[in-house]
Amino acid sequence: MKFASLAAAISLGVFAAPNRPPAPHRASLLTALPGQMVPVEGSTWTAPAVPGLYSIHVLSQDQLDSITVQAFVLVPFSQLHGEYLHGYRIGRYPARPLHGLAIYHPPAGFIEVTRANENTWVSEHFQLKQFLCKQASRYPKYLVLNERLIEKLEYLLGRVQAAGYRATTFTIMSGFRTPAYNRALGNVLYSRHTWGAAADIFIDEDHDGRMDDLNGDGRSDVRDADVLYNLFESAGVEGGMGKYRPTEGHGPFVHVDVRDHRARW
Repeated sequence: MKFASLAAAISLGVFAAPNRPPAPHRASLLTALPGQMVPVEGSTWTAPAVPGLYSIHVLSQDQLDSITVQAFVLVPFSQLHGEYLHGYRIGRYPARPLHGLAIYHPPAGFIEVTRANENTWVSEHFQLKQFLCKQASRYPKYLVLNERLIEKLEYLLGRVQAAGYRATTFTIMSGFRTPAYNRALGNVLYSRHTWGAAADIFIDEDHDGRMDDLNGDGRSDVRDADVLYNLFESAGVEGGMGKYRPTEGHGPFVHVDVRDHRARW
């Protein structure tokens, strides 16, 4: 799909294809620091100085399709005061990156999530609020969200739908975790969740808070997580993936993440 120049898109504003409305929630996520120049749909965009959401609407050259790039200008990491960012507790990232890997350096910045923008569609099937840390707090809240994670979840959801399972989205039991919240859970220091690069997911189309009965045995248990896990594995996905049995605190789920090597558990 070839899109018109970004400059034209910005100058003309929101596009609608003639006699054909855009596909529902046709969107993609972009994050950038204030003043950073980033590529967008074959052009370049300079992030404004003020953090927040900037929706960039781009029309295809044949005017038959459009996409909204949800561009979030980040609040820089340097604005942290101790463990807090504007009153929201982040905690502390490890002083040394794991094995010296760049993916374990502290994040460049944080998306500021407000009542006004939390419902933003960051892709066709996922909203910003689905990835928020579960720690109790007032607004604004802050999160880190890896764009590759969104792409991976969309790909996996497509595989699930193609296999014949009903799934309008994945329920994200745990997305981003602040280091403070992650530590309170007793999780590992270098959890990919704290970099916005992991999600614990399940399918919950009946909205009962637990994994749907995917194997048709009338129960929700680890065998339903097996269905997802095996389906994802057959897709040949890289990165990390693990399946978890239900406990008193949660039902079965599958963990997926984006990391620089393959890991399974």
